[in-house]
Amino acid sequence: MSASSLASQPNGQAADGGQAVGAGQAAGAGQAADAGQVTGSGCEPRRGLAGRVPPLLRERTFRRYWSAQSISMCGDQVTSIALPLAAVLVLHASAAQMGYLTAAVWLPSLLFAMHAGVLADRLGRRRVIMITADLGRAALLTSVPVCYALHVLTLAQLFGVAFGTGTLSIAFTVSDSSLSVAVMPDGQYVEGNSLVYASRAFSFVGGPSLGGLLVQLFTAPFALLADALSFLGSAFFLRRIRPAEAPANRGGPGALTAGSRFIARSPIVRSSLLSVSIVNFFNFVFTALMVLYATRALHIRPGVLGLVLGAGAVGGVIGSLATTRLSRRIGIGWTYTLGGLLFTAPLLGWPLAGGPRVLVLSLLFAAEFLSGFGVMLLDISIGSIFAVAIPDELRSRVSGAFQAVNYGTRPLGALAGGALGTFIGLRPTLWIAVVGGTAGALLLLASPLPRFRMPAPDGSAPDRDAVPPAAAGTAGGAA
Repeated sequence: MSASSLASQPNGQAADGGQAVGAGQAAGAGQAADAGQVTGSGCEPRRGLAGRVPPLLRERTFRRYWSAQSISMCGDQVTSIALPLAAVLVLHASAAQMGYLTAAVWLPSLLFAMHAGVLADRLGRRRVIMITADLGRAALLTSVPVCYALHVLTLAQLFGVAFGTGTLSIAFTVSDSSLSVAVMPDGQYVEGNSLVYASRAFSFVGGPSLGGLLVQLFTAPFALLADALSFLGSAFFLRRIRPAEAPANRGGPGALTAGSRFIARSPIVRSSLLSVSIVNFFNFVFTALMVLYATRALHIRPGVLGLVLGAGAVGGVIGSLATTRLSRRIGIGWTYTLGGLLFTAPLLGWPLAGGPRVLVLSLLFAAEFLSGFGVMLLDISIGSIFAVAIPDELRSRVSGAFQAVNYGTRPLGALAGGALGTFIGLRPTLWIAVVGGTAGALLLLASPLPRFRMPAPDGSAPDRDAVPPAAAGTAGGAA
């Protein structure tokens, strides 16, 4: 239910053909045979089950990268429900304390994202950074069930684990913004992002439901072990790839602010940042109180709550499958704009929920389904736009600067949600959150993003898929 990936890709690459070629070359000469299967150049179509496998998944490096992401995202969905339930059910957290817990996850974005981006570009070993972050997060999450078993688990420890995993996630995300482009063949960013986010959508289907079930069977602290194991699985697959990453950039004076300067000069990236920062601020006002509202105001059991959140994943699966076709029909920019509106507006079903249990659950299922569909359109399309709008040598720093603002609004939203929930009540706060998030999405209509179109894979600019000259010139000049 969060547009988190908006900063990880969430989520600028010059819109000229030169940068796109560089990204394509990053797949590496060693992948030539597999790349031939991807592009289909002179290869006979495969028959049977293998013929139905998406071409990118036949390319070994991308397949292992995709496997790492898929395993980790499934575990993340377990934690998304198990960690707040550990606070509510085991440690009896208040509305304000739930706000602090959510804020602790995202506060590192505000503090460290820009520095992490500079570090990733300076070292150049982004895959190693991601593996280290996976192992660190696994260790932190494992500490929760261990301390619970020893009867020493406290809210302070949950805050510390949330802050620590949030810090390591920043290092992972800014590095992934470059690595993801390195493993995707040139011109296949929409297809590659669609596969990654299809996995994310499928994790939404099973992850929350699995999380709710694990909480009921083993208690919330022990359910977190599932995510710890998923981080180990992610590290295993990342260790088995060797993509040709963008070279280290030692930078110089002004390296820390290079990403911010690029964003300020690029109307495409700047407009996206303005909109999604507002959306995510209000989304985290909403997220901070959602579990508390569902369990205490609507009296929904953890297992049922997991199923409700899983409905969003069903919408996400359909959204991930529809994004490529929709972007070809209406353009990637309009797909992104539509995704922002569908992600935010349907959540009105939560504060509207009331009356018979069937009506309550119907509203929640519908809200989550439509919002899940929208967030897939949003995340896949912006990841693809940024893949051709940000130059390789600035990618991690732009991602860090983007996260510092976009993710940095999240702890502020969570704290605001906790405070508002305490003083004016849960339902009125949810109304404010939904209306504010929808208003942020509407800002996209006045930006150049709806008119943005992806360049053709061969670098030419055909009628349907060309980047508008104004957008291409401005983004390129910003580089």
